[in-house]
Amino acid sequence: MSLNRRLGVVGIVIEDRHKVPEINHILSNYSDIIIGRMGIPHRERGLSVISLIVEGTNDEIGAMTGKLGNIKGVQVKSALSTKY
Repeated sequence: MSLNRRLGVVGIVIEDRHKVPEINHILSNYSDIIIGRMGIPHRERGLSVISLIVEGTNDEIGAMTGKLGNIKGVQVKSALSTKY
């Protein structure tokens, strides 16, 4: 295992539920760095939240979160380990 890989969590808040197929497509493309996923729809507020446990390089995780963050109506935050 490479020392430049990091473990972390990515939180995704989806304000426009019509964007879910686009988000799922991106997540599918990065499935090799996703260890776990939990998605919760909040129908009363019209929001969905996805939390991911990820393991990958800064470049891999950054590319995924960057693509997700460029989607209008989607907010993304990540927290990564400093050591692994």
